[in-house]
Amino acid sequence: MTRHRTAGLAAFGATAFMAVAAVATPALAQDRGIGVGPIAVSGSVDLVSDYRFRGLSESGGDVAIQPSVTISHDSGLYIGAWGSNIEDTPAYGEIEANIYGGYATEIASGTEVDVGLTYYWYPDGRKAAGPSDYVEAIGRLSHTLGPVEATGTLGYAWSQAALGNDDNLYLRFDLAAGIPTTPVTLSGSVGYTDGALGAFAPGGHYWDWSVGASASFGPITAGIKYVDTDIPKTGVKAIDKYYDAGVVLSLGVSF
Repeated sequence: MTRHRTAGLAAFGATAFMAVAAVATPALAQDRGIGVGPIAVSGSVDLVSDYRFRGLSESGGDVAIQPSVTISHDSGLYIGAWGSNIEDTPAYGEIEANIYGGYATEIASGTEVDVGLTYYWYPDGRKAAGPSDYVEAIGRLSHTLGPVEATGTLGYAWSQAALGNDDNLYLRFDLAAGIPTTPVTLSGSVGYTDGALGAFAPGGHYWDWSVGASASFGPITAGIKYVDTDIPKTGVKAIDKYYDAGVVLSLGVSF
């Protein structure tokens, strides 16, 4: 269910798209990039076996292509965009683009803060089916100690027409650890949604979690991740596939 789809569990998506940017997670910083003075441009193109957003499948279990690009300044300011194909529905169409901007900086040795706004845009949605686009404020605090990085995320979307004139709070904790002398990184996360984006779950809130591993070889990264939520299953496969437990494979190239 695309983020705030409270009108039905079958409202999710899949097809292909290319956009400009980098956040279904705006990045605090990119390891790779092309620099021009104080300006740096970085990006990636990922192929995933299922587009999962906060535990939910936005592609209905289908493969998704996810390009992104970010333009950052030495001051810490950045702008960018990220895109993906989603399952085709009247309100959202078959393309999702996240356009974002913000400020990221190191506030202490190994500790970074990132604050910004993300605009969730569905360019080919049929507006007659109702409003679809909305904005979310996102803040991240991360700390790196040796090969281990911990990140806390807070996302808040205030009352907007696309959210049924309700607001939404999202909390998430991520932990990643590189295995010394190998290209492998292990990761895990747990998140909590409360409000408009969780209106389809009992009580209007739910938990999501994941565990996975990735390996990087120069600009190429391959990954595998197990994703699940605590949303009760209905027993109807056509509905449960959107939030059922699943394994997501990924392959990406960055510049």
